[in-house]
Amino acid sequence: MFQELHKGSFNNNGHRSSLVKVFYNCTFKKNLINFLYFFYIKNMKEGIKLEEIVELLEQNRLAELKEILIKENPIDIAEVFEEFPKEKDLIIFKLLPKDFSSEVFSYLSPEKQQEVIENITDEEIKFIMEDMYLDDTVDFIEEMPANIVDKILKNTSHDKRKLINQMLKYPENSAGSVMTVEYISFKDNCTVKQAIDYYRKIAINKEETDICFVTDSKKKLVGIISLKTLILSNDDSYIKDEMDTNFISVLTKDDQEEIAALFRKYDLTTMPVVDHEDRLVGVITVDDIVDVIDQENTEDIQKMAAMNPSDEEYLKESVISLAKHRILWLLVLMISATFTGMVIKKYEEVLQSAVYLAVFIPMLMDTGGNAGSQSATLIIRGIALEEIEFSDIFKVIWKELRVSILVGFILSGINFLRIYYFTKSGFETSLIVAISMFLTIIMAKVIGGVLPLVAKSLKIDPAIMASPLITTIVDTAALIIYFQLSVIFLHIQ
Repeated sequence: MFQELHKGSFNNNGHRSSLVKVFYNCTFKKNLINFLYFFYIKNMKEGIKLEEIVELLEQNRLAELKEILIKENPIDIAEVFEEFPKEKDLIIFKLLPKDFSSEVFSYLSPEKQQEVIENITDEEIKFIMEDMYLDDTVDFIEEMPANIVDKILKNTSHDKRKLINQMLKYPENSAGSVMTVEYISFKDNCTVKQAIDYYRKIAINKEETDICFVTDSKKKLVGIISLKTLILSNDDSYIKDEMDTNFISVLTKDDQEEIAALFRKYDLTTMPVVDHEDRLVGVITVDDIVDVIDQENTEDIQKMAAMNPSDEEYLKESVISLAKHRILWLLVLMISATFTGMVIKKYEEVLQSAVYLAVFIPMLMDTGGNAGSQSATLIIRGIALEEIEFSDIFKVIWKELRVSILVGFILSGINFLRIYYFTKSGFETSLIVAISMFLTIIMAKVIGGVLPLVAKSLKIDPAIMASPLITTIVDTAALIIYFQLSVIFLHIQ
């Protein structure tokens, strides 16, 4: 079936007839799944010769398939693996050399990892666990159900199990939770030759090998030394004379977002993690920080859209879970919008006296909300990159004030001309709308610039102060400005 579909479905000649044959050979459901599956393979995954893999599998030419697979990048193999059904992906996985399969395993989704663990032997599990880097192992275990975790730990060495349990105790999103203990360290009193000999023995099993760390007799971190420096130094020199004592380190309980900021600020590829006594306990590598940055950015985007953050992929998350993450903030914003209603009710007589004023309310509210969101987004980005601090609040106000005056003048001027000449609403109405827009934009941009800074100073995530909340505040204020000006200019009592 797989082979027939593979040969017939994607040829230009007889395309339709081949498909008809396939669909009539088996049940509709099964063929539809296979068709969609191979269509995806053909069009999305050509770079990895997936069609050839399928053909070799169906012809049971496993030795040839193995030769193809071991030439590919483990990440690419993992991507291919994700697309195969269970009965096929396990064949592929077992074909891979042990050291290669463990690397592929670390790049699989939690669902596929669980599938593999459930269907391989204890001996194979033991090899994978021992070959995987410790931080990847911990991340993997955190995603697994209890029965799988028990199976994993049962087939993990005592020493590694001890390290896993230790790392699992660190708070979530802390330095301890993302670090690895697979690093290379030297004593400060050893020679360069001794260090190089030691490096040759253990580097193959370590994750971070470009930067080595130097400790004293009490395991306190006293310096770092690059592999380049190590190789170029005199063999008889002592490590303490060649090491760099100017380094950045973090504590085990430091927040991962702050650590990501340090990586960005100092252009680091690795960072040592120490305990409260400055003893080296692990290192954080740049690949883990990239994941942290991705996670934090996703979280901020969700908060800015008035949703509770979620780590689940959109297509894999249940409808109930998605609804749960969204409804709280929608409820809060819905209730907060009652203030807008209260303002409209207060100025009910104004609206009754000049009903046409209601036509311009949506435009004012939308423009104000958008203006505030623009400023808030830029300030939140500046805070995240540590370009802006709370002490800069008056600089922010002054800049946003000037920007808003310029933007407000242009928009209000265009609106005045548009309303006066095209809607024939009269001079007073055109002027009221124009002035209201001018003042609303100024107010919105200043509020949008200030609120994130205030939130940061109060230890609140600035992302919360983004578009939804700012829009609610600005809407209320814009209506008050609009109606008050209407009362003044139209002499409405």
